[in-house]
Amino acid sequence: MKLTVNGDTLTLDGSTIADLVSQLELTGRRLAVEVNREIIPKSQHGDVTLKEGDIVEIVHAIGGG
Repeated sequence: MKLTVNGDTLTLDGSTIADLVSQLELTGRRLAVEVNREIIPKSQHGDVTLKEGDIVEIVHAIGGG
């Protein structure tokens, strides 16, 4: 299925936010995920099913000093 992720078109092999995070190799990172302008809590990433044409924004924290 095709999604827009951070402004770019992406084909997702799975169906959930967790699948997307895994495909982008972001598993284990501190993330904020928004789907169609709604922030999705991390506890729901495995339960929320994405749909064709969804707009997803992913922001991950980068530490440093």
